[in-house]
Amino acid sequence: MERNEAIDYIKFFAILAVVIIHTFPIDGEVVLFILDNFARFAVPFFFTASGYLFGLKMLTTKYSWTYTFKYIFKLIKIYVCWFIFYALYDLFIIYEKGENVTKEISSYFEKLTLKNVFYYGEGTSAYQLWFLTALIWSTLIVYMFVKVKKLYMLLPISFLLYIAGLFGQSYALFYKVSVSTRDALFFGLFYTTLGCFFALHPGLSAPRPISSSIYRTFFFLFILLQATEAYVLRYVLHAPFGEYFLSTFFLTFCLFSFALSYPQYGKGSLFAKVGANALGIYVIHVFFIRILDFLLKIIGIESLEGHLLLNIVYTLFIFVFSYMTYDGLQKTKKAVNLKNS
Repeated sequence: MERNEAIDYIKFFAILAVVIIHTFPIDGEVVLFILDNFARFAVPFFFTASGYLFGLKMLTTKYSWTYTFKYIFKLIKIYVCWFIFYALYDLFIIYEKGENVTKEISSYFEKLTLKNVFYYGEGTSAYQLWFLTALIWSTLIVYMFVKVKKLYMLLPISFLLYIAGLFGQSYALFYKVSVSTRDALFFGLFYTTLGCFFALHPGLSAPRPISSSIYRTFFFLFILLQATEAYVLRYVLHAPFGEYFLSTFFLTFCLFSFALSYPQYGKGSLFAKVGANALGIYVIHVFFIRILDFLLKIIGIESLEGHLLLNIVYTLFIFVFSYMTYDGLQKTKKAVNLKNS
């Protein structure tokens, strides 16, 4: 099956959006607020795309557990490698600071509980790794329902869990869920299921005779809807900070529908090339954020809040350097494998 270039193309903007989320101040100028809230489509799109590609593989491998095991094991290897990398980095920083080293290390390891490490992907400074654990668990659940041909049941169940998860975000203003909802069950599962559902139903994933201008119109309408929802919740109702919203679904659905309708959009472009390496940028960019923040503090810059231009330069530097580093690592890996073969 021909590669869907549009998914890679959109993944470029999605991974750029992730870097924006992690580098821009949450509160600040209006432009920063809009950028931060627009960027909230990124992780849902990654889950949806992952579910879709997994679903396509289910069709070609006839729901093979062998493929599923290899895929999940690959995700686990990526997670474990980067978890160890960031843990070693954290321990190095603790040692370098030299302040109550034994106590700090003991406190650090106390956070590495089974629940944090194996489910929430937490415990280290690599806060972004939660996506990998959520994707691993979501994929495993999706496979079980696909295997017994009950995915149609999981879709509404996961959607209800997604709605419930909103009450662990900004909607906690009305009723607070007592557990973290940025996880597999309340967040990743729905979008992974949605993507897989598209893949297993060719009629839904077939290109639609809808013009790109109509998609663009809905895209901007849903951006406005999400920004409005976020603004009302945070600044009118004074709700707690939310990482995703009800309208995030509409924005993600619109983008993914566009990718299915125009599968060759962006083919051969730099955007699609970089987007194909989105996961690599995702796992490594936080390390460079830590390094650059450390260097900025050395020269006396504690925060970039309120400096839009500096924030843009900072974000682009992190993004470009993360891509170049990951691309270099991949080329080195290929060269070593070729030499040893």
